[in-house]
Formats: sequence, structure tokens, C-alpha cells
Amino acid sequence: MTDIQTSQERISFLRNLRAVRQFRPDPVPQEVIDAILEVARWSGSAINRQPWELIVIRKSETLRALASAEGYTQHLANAPSAIVLVMAGEQATQETYDEGRLSERIMLAAAAYGLGSCIGWFIDNGVATAKNLLGIPEGRTVRTAISLGYPDEDALSKRPKSAQARKQISEIVHWEQY
Repeated sequence: MTDIQTSQERISFLRNLRAVRQFRPDPVPQEVIDAILEVARWSGSAINRQPWELIVIRKSETLRALASAEGYTQHLANAPSAIVLVMAGEQATQETYDEGRLSERIMLAAAAYGLGSCIGWFIDNGVATAKNLLGIPEGRTVRTAISLGYPDEDALSKRPKSAQARKQISEIVHWEQY
């Protein structure tokens, strides 16, 4: 295999990452969760601060309770597992970029193991609900939850194709200046 073929396969892998909100009930094996957590541990952060802690959730009643919290986390209800990101600091606005990097790494690692994932956010009262449900202490920020599981391919095949449309490069790229 040439380097170009390898690069093209890697780029294809990156381009094909998609949000999966419907899952089969099969549990995610512990060794897969462990591998995803190892990728998360090695995610980059500003000044290598690693300003996060992770909560792995497998209990369906907890996942359903989190899915009903205010925000965009309804996909947690039928996921066999999820990872909630807990960021250092009460506001943690300076860590938002690191949180995004970490989220994407978790989703890519999940995809490498054939899992689907979807990122969601707790907002307003949902933040307090998530903190209370998960026992997150004061002085920490929680807003991101990532569902993980094997995709329900039947549900994915029924998804409208227009949802996968992307803008053309000419619509989003400027050269040298705006």
C-alpha cells in the first residue's frame, strides 16, 4: 500500500464520522471503553493542563435521566453507554477549546472500533440536573455528554440524505483574505 493510499483511507475515515443517535442494545465491551479512555487521556490540551475528568455511564436508568435533563442529550436514552466530560473550573470558558478537542477524539476513537457516537450538551437547568445525578462537585463544569454504542443501521438507512449535504469548498474557503 502506498503512502497516498494510506493517507486517503485516513482522510476517508475522518470525513465519514457521523453523529449516531440510534443504537442497538448491545453493550460496549470493557476493552473498547478502556481503549477510548486511553485515547481521551492522550488528547492534547493548552499547556498540557488536561483540564478534564470523565464519567463513564452504563446504567440505563442514569442514561435516561440524563437524556431528560434540559439540553440536547435525548440520544442518551437509548445508548448502551456514554461518557460525560467534567471540566476543571466553575465557568471553564478558557477550556472550551480543549473540551471540543477531547470530544472529537472520543468520537473518532469510538468510530475506529465500529461504534457510533453523538455529542450532546446540557444547558440551563440541565447542568444542575446532570451535576446532581452524577455527584459532580462544586467548582467543576459539566456541559458535554457523548453517547456510545453500536449503530442501529436500519435507523441510519432511513435517515434523509439531505442531512448529509455539505457546502462546497468555494462557499467556505477564502485565500489570503476574506
